[in-house]
Amino acid sequence: MNRLLLSILLPLSLLAISEPQCIPAYTVHKEHFTAQYFSPLPDVVIERIKGKSWKEDCPIPLDDLAYVVVTHWNLNNELVQGELIWHKNLATEIVDIFYELYHAQYPIEKMALIDDYDADDELSMTDNNSSAFCSRPIIGKTDTFSQHSYGGTIDINPRLNPYVKGNTVLPRNATRYVNRTQDQPGLIKEGDACYTAFVDRGYTWGGHWKTLKDYQHFEKDPNLFIP
Repeated sequence: MNRLLLSILLPLSLLAISEPQCIPAYTVHKEHFTAQYFSPLPDVVIERIKGKSWKEDCPIPLDDLAYVVVTHWNLNNELVQGELIWHKNLATEIVDIFYELYHAQYPIEKMALIDDYDADDELSMTDNNSSAFCSRPIIGKTDTFSQHSYGGTIDINPRLNPYVKGNTVLPRNATRYVNRTQDQPGLIKEGDACYTAFVDRGYTWGGHWKTLKDYQHFEKDPNLFIP
C-alpha cells in the first residue's frame, strides 16, 4: 500500500471506533480483492475535497457522494489500493466494476483523489492518475459542468488513453499513445476488460465520440442515477 493511501486509511479506521459516519456502508472481501465505501463522506474526506474537487456551486450535494476504496492491479502487476469519490447511488456498481477489473488483472497505474493534485486535471493526467469526481466545467467551456461533476464518470490511465481533439492532445506527455494499435497494458481498446466492465453497465466510452476522442473516459448519464 502506498504511503499516501495508508495515511488516508489509518485515520478512517481509527475514527470508525468512535464515529458512526466512518463505519463503511458496504464492504467486500473476495480472494485478494477488498473494497469499501463510506456514505455519507467521512469528515476527513470532506476536508480533503471541499474547495477543491467539490465547491459550493457543485450540482451534487456532499450528501450524495460516497468515498470508495478498492484493490486494483498496477502496471507492475502488483496489488495496490486506490480511492475515488463516486455518487452514492452507483457506489455498489463501481465496486462490482473494480472487482471485474481485478479478476481480469486489468492494470491501473494509480488511483488517488484529484484533490491530491489540487483538483488540477492536467497535473493528474500527466501523472497517469485515474480519477473520477471533480466539479468543473467541460474542457473549452465555462458555463457547462463536466460529467465528472455528477459522480458517475471516471478517467482510466489518462496518459495511456489521452484526450485528442485535432492537434490537441491531453495530457501533453501522451502523444505517443494517440496511436491506438499499440499493445500496451492499460491502453483501453474496444472489447477489452475495462471497456466491457463499464459499457455492459450502461456507460458511454469517449473513444466512440465523433468530433473528438477521450480514450480514458467512461460516463453514465446522470439522468439514469439521479432522481
